[in-house]
Amino acid sequence: MATNAQATQGFVPIKEVRNGTIVLKDGGLRAILLASSVNFALKSGDEQSAIIAQFQQFLNSLDFTVQFFIQSRKLDIRPYLALLEDRYTEQLDDLMKVQIRSYINYIREFTDRANIMAKSFFVVIPYDPAVIKREGGILGGLIGGNRTREEEAANFEEHHQQLSQRISVVEQGLVRSGVRVAELGTEEVIELFYKLFNPGELEKPMQLAKQYGTA
Repeated sequence: MATNAQATQGFVPIKEVRNGTIVLKDGGLRAILLASSVNFALKSGDEQSAIIAQFQQFLNSLDFTVQFFIQSRKLDIRPYLALLEDRYTEQLDDLMKVQIRSYINYIREFTDRANIMAKSFFVVIPYDPAVIKREGGILGGLIGGNRTREEEAANFEEHHQQLSQRISVVEQGLVRSGVRVAELGTEEVIELFYKLFNPGELEKPMQLAKQYGTA
């Protein structure tokens, strides 16, 4: 079992997650933004044209690549049903208890018949430090050479500032397009990756934090 876990980790290019920033094994940095959706169909024709034009302008202004990622999962209605069961237990009025029970049964039957999906939208922003050629070989970014902990920390901060500038550009461009964004923190990044690699174990405690660290 342990052998399988170690072999699986070998395919994951993540070295650690530091201050919400993903540090790859090759020294690259990645930030992940959670983005809101826009109900495009409910907008007027002029509003739709304005959104498209603004988003096109945003894409044309980028001098680096970004990745848009959409995560679709079946909606877990169990927490909501548990909340309704608590309300049912606390309710003293018999008529209200009947109505709540009827509503619980309706929600349970409806979600069993319909395949209701919850969607989350993410933007991945990269920064790959320039590769420096030295006599000892080709070294790049955060890895390479026998650097001290202080040198690695300073190197990380320097590259993180470059990544932060890219994050600001993306945030401003998406906000102008009517999309709200929020950068994921360390725990949120770890939870996201845990759910990606363990789609059938969403209710289990996250173990990814122990594997990749939360510095």
